[in-house]
Amino acid sequence: MNRFMEKAVQLAIQNVQEGGQPFGAVLVKDNNIISEGVNELHKVHDVSGHAELLAIRRAQQQLQTNDLSGFTMYASGEPCAMCLTAMYFAGIDEVYYAQSVEDAAQAGLDKSGFIYQELKKDKYERTMSIRQMPLKDLEKSPMTLWLNKG
Repeated sequence: MNRFMEKAVQLAIQNVQEGGQPFGAVLVKDNNIISEGVNELHKVHDVSGHAELLAIRRAQQQLQTNDLSGFTMYASGEPCAMCLTAMYFAGIDEVYYAQSVEDAAQAGLDKSGFIYQELKKDKYERTMSIRQMPLKDLEKSPMTLWLNKG
C-alpha cells in the first residue's frame, strides 16, 4: 500500500476511534498531500460531511479554485455517488480506494450500494419522487439570466 492510501486508512481508523465512520481521504497533487478529511457526520450532523467532500472543499478553499485537474484522491472506502459526482465536477483525474461499497455494506453501511442501484433506474422508477415543475416564464429563468449575462 502506498503512503497516501496508508494515510487515508489511518485517518479512517482514527475517526472510528473518535466515534465516527470508517472513512478517510487524502487529496494529492505532485506527490504532495494538499488536503485530507474524515467523515464528520457524527460531529456536524451534515450528510455532506464525507471525507472526500471535505478534502475537496479544503483544497479548493486553500487554492482558491474549483479546478482540481491533476489531483488524485486516495480514500479508505469506495466513494459514494455524491463524492464521486463532486470529484467529476472538480476535475479530479484519479481515485484510489481501499475497501469497496460491498465491504461497507457488510459493515452495515449500505446506503452507497442502494443509491448506486437507484441511479441505474429511470428517474420515475426511483423510490424518491422526482418530478419537474417547468417554469412558465422562461425569460425570467435563472438559466436565461446565466445565458445572457455576458
